[in-house]
Amino acid sequence: MRSQVTVSWGDPATYRFDLEEVQPMPHDLARHWLDEQFTFLGCEPIRPTGKVLTADKILCVAEAAGEGRFRDAAHRPWAMAFARAASAALAKPVVSVDVPKQSLTY
Repeated sequence: MRSQVTVSWGDPATYRFDLEEVQPMPHDLARHWLDEQFTFLGCEPIRPTGKVLTADKILCVAEAAGEGRFRDAAHRPWAMAFARAASAALAKPVVSVDVPKQSLTY
């Protein structure tokens, strides 16, 4: 089965992270990693109720981190951690994050 996370800022800026040969991240560790990044990057809840869904965290963290964290080789370990956390937190092997459209599919 294919295991991949794609993060996109539009056609010329789409980044794919193959997770086939990568050790899966445990679900609780993935949620904790996303929580830490959400706070560290200064993300704000996007829902008026203040409730933050896992999908919201993934979208907000990707947007706050910026395209450079996914594009630049120097940030590759962070980008792979993001991909592993997104896949594990959602318990889905294939995840697509479209940052401009604020869309997450799996």
